[in-house]
Amino acid sequence: MEQQISPQEVLDIMIARDRFSQWLGLEVKEVGPGYCRLEYTVKEDMLNGFERVHGGALFSASDSAFAFACNSHGIITVALDVSITFTRPARAGDRLYVTAQEVHLGNKTGLYDIRTTNEEGALVCLFKGTAYRTSQPVKQEPQAGA
Repeated sequence: MEQQISPQEVLDIMIARDRFSQWLGLEVKEVGPGYCRLEYTVKEDMLNGFERVHGGALFSASDSAFAFACNSHGIITVALDVSITFTRPARAGDRLYVTAQEVHLGNKTGLYDIRTTNEEGALVCLFKGTAYRTSQPVKQEPQAGA
């Protein structure tokens, strides 16, 4: 019988193991079925050579929100395909808000829209993700081979 686990329990399991999201300083403010909202502050070590936030930092924060949203159903889910479009720069000290929303959930795949905005509500980047749902439930103990 499949164990039922809440989105918050899944998030707690993932966050405890996700040292990269911790290093980025991501603060998850809300999680629900197919949904995640987090925020973070752009740090100096996230800047590129033009003193703007590096695209990799934006991608990583979006990818984490994507992971938290798509795994919220309690089934181990992995990225199948992602893309990102950058719309405006951010600088050190800027507070960024990332919202991941499930657009479609099928038996084996899910489609997600992840938007990062700045303090004025302007779009900084748009990340689209397609996720593959394995048949393995999220569990407290580490997954064998995962």
